[in-house]
Amino acid sequence: MKIAVVILNWNGKALLQKFLPSVIAYSKEATIYVADNASTDDSIAFILSKFPQVKIIQNKENGGYAKGYNDALKDLEEDVFCLVNSDVEVTEHWLTPILNTFKNESSVAIIQPKILDYNKKIHFEYAGAAGGFIDKYGYPFCRGRIFNTIEKDKGQYNDNTNIFWASGACFFIRKKVFNTLNGFDESFFAHMEEIDLCWRAFNLNHISKYVSESIVYHVGGATLSATNPKKTYLNFRNSLATVTKNASGNIVVLLFVRMTLDGLAAIKFLLELKFPHLLAVLKAHFSFYNRLPKLLKQRKTLHQKKHYFYKKSIVTAYFVNTKRHFTDL
Repeated sequence: MKIAVVILNWNGKALLQKFLPSVIAYSKEATIYVADNASTDDSIAFILSKFPQVKIIQNKENGGYAKGYNDALKDLEEDVFCLVNSDVEVTEHWLTPILNTFKNESSVAIIQPKILDYNKKIHFEYAGAAGGFIDKYGYPFCRGRIFNTIEKDKGQYNDNTNIFWASGACFFIRKKVFNTLNGFDESFFAHMEEIDLCWRAFNLNHISKYVSESIVYHVGGATLSATNPKKTYLNFRNSLATVTKNASGNIVVLLFVRMTLDGLAAIKFLLELKFPHLLAVLKAHFSFYNRLPKLLKQRKTLHQKKHYFYKKSIVTAYFVNTKRHFTDL
């Protein structure tokens, strides 16, 4: 089984300088690629001079995470793709349990390793932690991270288990499944596209899995900080798009609930005097309304089935019932 480790880069020389050595040192089983999204810095010249064993894929434009990876992966021949952020430090033997799972469990299509915080190594990292899930309204959360509460890694998630979505920070997928799903939805640009892909995979009965023996450390926010209103905009806009395309049941009722809860989030930003984030939520909704006819057309072409990963509202559980940890749910 051949595996391609593909790092998407955009003006990320400093990150490559810091984190690429660990990928090279501990990925002997893989062919390593850097897919460059039309960078204007000298990151590619740096790789060519310092790490000639790394293969370069030159994208013609900066299409974000979604288009960037779609363009990069279309001509690769490996059986498994590993999409890893440029701000991830990998560990020794990180690929072994992943490849063993793919070899031994043919029904598994997507895998996520344990993702810990690079700066606080005994804590899970926000983007993925110990595997992702969604609630009845399509809100994402993780084992090890619900909203902004992040757990310490005490071995409580040292298991291998099915999950609903895998983090794009370190995302393994079989090539044939990626191609069957037609890759990421490029209209997302960045954020939530991996949840959309995993949801589409789930609706076609593919399995996503968390494998705890594989450990990586993620900085998080190195490309787009959580304090950046653009991140708020993309998350709110793309979350609504993901639900519209993939959720089962009465989509009108579901979207009404989601928009109401988004409105409460906007009021929270207002009370906290976070006006740029308030405007980002409003902008996300107007963008969503413009895209809604196209999204509904997409919905008609896709499969939907009920999910039962969490039958209740994670918003209510967290903010009303003060359930802060996955094991409390």
